[in-house]
Amino acid sequence: MTVRFLKSAAVIASLAVAPVAYAQNAAPTAAAAPADFYKMKLGSFTIVALSDGIFSLPTDQLLVERTPGEVKAILAAANAPTLEPTSVNAYLIDTGSRRILVDSGSGSYFGPTLGRAITALKAAGYKPEDIDEVLITHLHPDHVGGLSVGGARVFPNATIRMAQSEHDFWLDKANLTKVDASVQSSFDAAAASLAPYSAAGRIKPFKPGETIAPGVTAVSLPGHTAGHTGYRVESAGKTLLIWGDVMHVAVVQLKDPAVTIKFDLSQAEASRSRATIMADAAKRHYLVAGAHLHFPGIGTLSKAAQDWQWTPVPATPASAQ
Repeated sequence: MTVRFLKSAAVIASLAVAPVAYAQNAAPTAAAAPADFYKMKLGSFTIVALSDGIFSLPTDQLLVERTPGEVKAILAAANAPTLEPTSVNAYLIDTGSRRILVDSGSGSYFGPTLGRAITALKAAGYKPEDIDEVLITHLHPDHVGGLSVGGARVFPNATIRMAQSEHDFWLDKANLTKVDASVQSSFDAAAASLAPYSAAGRIKPFKPGETIAPGVTAVSLPGHTAGHTGYRVESAGKTLLIWGDVMHVAVVQLKDPAVTIKFDLSQAEASRSRATIMADAAKRHYLVAGAHLHFPGIGTLSKAAQDWQWTPVPATPASAQ
C-alpha cells in the first residue's frame, strides 16, 4: 500500500472511519478492544497488538477477482462497504528476556489516521529503546515506515531483520517494473526506512525457516512480496502465527481465499500461500495475527462445509488456549 495509490484514488479524505463488524464468517472484529493496544498471554510470553490506525481500502479498485462481479456480490451479501475500513497492526513479543517487535507501522507515509504504532507501544508500557529486534514481514511502507524519522532510528537499540530475498528485492530499483504501480514507491520508502540502521550495522537478514529467537521462527509465505514472511511464536505449548499480509479484506477473502490484490507480486503464489496457511491454522488450531485484520487482528480459523469461520480473541484477554 502506498501514498501514491491512495492519493490517486482520492480516498485520503475518507480515511477517518470506524471499524465495521460483520457476520461471524465475515470481517474479524474484537468488540471493545483497547483503542491503542491489546495485551494477552501466550504461554510464558506476552503478546501485545499495537494499532497503527485505520484507513479505507478501495476494494473495487484493488481486489483481483476470479469471476466478474464476485467481489461486489460478496460485499453486498455482507452489507459491507466498497471502501473497506482496514486496520494496520503491529505486534510486540515480550519473551521476558527479549522484546521483539513485528513490523513498525506506517510512520508518516499514510496520513493522519495512521502512524500511531509508537504511541500504542508507549501506551502499553514500553519505550522504543526497549526493543531488541524488529522483525519485518515485508518492506511495504505501512510495515516499515515507522522505523525511522528524519533519517534517525526510532528504535536505537534494535537490530532489523527480514528475509534476505525481501531485502535484496526492494533495495534494487532494477526490480521496479516487476511490481504493480500501486507499490512502486515502496522502493524509496524501504531504502529511507532502513538507511540509518544500515549505516549503524543493525540490519541482519535471514533465510526461510531460521530461528530468530527462542520460540520465534521465520515462516516463508511468498507471493505478496518476494520474501514475505510470517513469524511462528511458540511458548509452553501455545502457538501464534503472525502472518503479515496473507489477508487484506477478510470479508471477501474468507468467502473466497483465491481473491487476490494488486499489491501482490505474484497473484498465483499469494493465493497458494493463503490457502495453505489457512488450512494449516484450521487443522492445528493455533492463533493467527494479521496486519490488516480488524484490530487486534488475533483469532482462530475453522471451516464448516465451504465457509471459513473467524473467531476473534475475547475482548478481555486471557491466556491463549
